[in-house]
Amino acid sequence: MNKNPDQLGQTGRQRRQMLKGAAAATVAAGTITGAPMIWAQNIKDVTLRQFGTGVSNLNDVANKVKEDLGFNLEMTALDSDSVAQRAATQPKSFDIADIEYWICKKVWPAGNLQPMDTSRIDNYDKIVGIFRNGKLNPDSVIAQGTAPHSVGFVEGPDGKEFVDNESGWMTLIPTIYNADTLGIRPDLIGRPIESWTELLNPEFKGKASILDISSIGIMDAAMVCEAMGEISYGDKGNMTREEIDKTMAIFTEAKKNGQFRAFWKSFDESVNLMASGEVVIQSMWSPAITAVRSKGIPCVYQPLKEGYRSWGGGLGLSRNLSGLELDAAYEYINWYLSGWVGGYLMRQGYYSAVPETSKNFMTEDEWGFWFEGKEAQGDIVNPQGVVLEKAGAVRDGGSFEDRMGRVACWNAVMDENQYMVRKWNEFIAA
Repeated sequence: MNKNPDQLGQTGRQRRQMLKGAAAATVAAGTITGAPMIWAQNIKDVTLRQFGTGVSNLNDVANKVKEDLGFNLEMTALDSDSVAQRAATQPKSFDIADIEYWICKKVWPAGNLQPMDTSRIDNYDKIVGIFRNGKLNPDSVIAQGTAPHSVGFVEGPDGKEFVDNESGWMTLIPTIYNADTLGIRPDLIGRPIESWTELLNPEFKGKASILDISSIGIMDAAMVCEAMGEISYGDKGNMTREEIDKTMAIFTEAKKNGQFRAFWKSFDESVNLMASGEVVIQSMWSPAITAVRSKGIPCVYQPLKEGYRSWGGGLGLSRNLSGLELDAAYEYINWYLSGWVGGYLMRQGYYSAVPETSKNFMTEDEWGFWFEGKEAQGDIVNPQGVVLEKAGAVRDGGSFEDRMGRVACWNAVMDENQYMVRKWNEFIAA
């Protein structure tokens, strides 16, 4: 691997060990001098500023960082488009960017993030394969779109171009991901739903919805059009102008015919539409399904025969981070992958980039339900203790292997992104 001798390397690891043993270091203050001691004394004064979507910028995580590591983590939650804009245009406003992989194509060329040395990531070898070589298993087929590994590595500490190998320098350290599908109200539909085509079924006229985030919504639209047999894409994640035009024409016609009750941008909007019964089938995210169920309302994250649309996110470091703050950021990332956060996120229906450490922070029943697709032996609760499922329930879509092994495409930024966004906005305004 191509390593930079100017990186902190061994010194950085010594400092991180000092952080973990800060109390012991204080006792032994008379015998320890130099940078590691300064680290142990000053860590409480460090504040790292993180921004990202509300999916993973959670107060409970910030509180646990303070408890376990001793420094402060300030979190700001934004929508996906605002996240991309801030990462690309306001480099001095953050230390850590919690972003999705498709956003990498938008923000990496701006030069506001610094490549990360994988030799400083304790659990790097335990990160699932989809973030390292694109494959869940050796025989897996890599899905279309912006697969995380395709924008996950650069050639060195000053790398500007993405490379197709594990170079030792990552753009983002992966943290969270999921396999997304349509949410439905089975009590109001009353029959099996098996295909993405159902989103445009006239049976649900005025009761369907799609999310209004162009880079994600276009992928849902493509899954529908391909399932209908209307369009055969070369790559759904990198459409030609002709493919974009055809996709938007089909959805614009449906919109003009009154197919859609609404378009949503936020988690809460999707929950309210489904919980009220105004919408019975729509684009949804796993925790939104969970939120509807927690209200005692039937809601299913429906596995579909064409597969899932997937997404993944990770932590990126500001180009301006250095010294003590940079060391603290690496320590935070290592803590993030050590299991507590993974367990927290898994109990909401997401997946951790290092599942095996998350298992240590989940009960056997929780792990069986969320990861292995097993029948729940007792009540399944979210991180706040709210009951999500009763004994006997099985997770929609089954196990981790069943769900992530059936990903058809990843959220993407296309070569024709500007054209796509313009056509998407015309569709929304039609």
